[in-house]
Amino acid sequence: MQILVRDNNVDQALRALKKKLQREGVYREMKLRRHFEKPSEKRAREKAAAVRRARKLERKRAERDGAK
Repeated sequence: MQILVRDNNVDQALRALKKKLQREGVYREMKLRRHFEKPSEKRAREKAAAVRRARKLERKRAERDGAK
């Protein structure tokens, strides 16, 4: 990953770096790797996330269909 520093503006470059890291999911990955996660816990977490995504998608569909 590469960030260009323009006009010696390190603050702006640092903000750009943080934004790129956030988009890539590096912070989330670091948080997950702080402690060991048992495979069963990982499966449960991923399944719960999938359920949340499905419910959110269903809510959006219902909202869109109800608006018509």
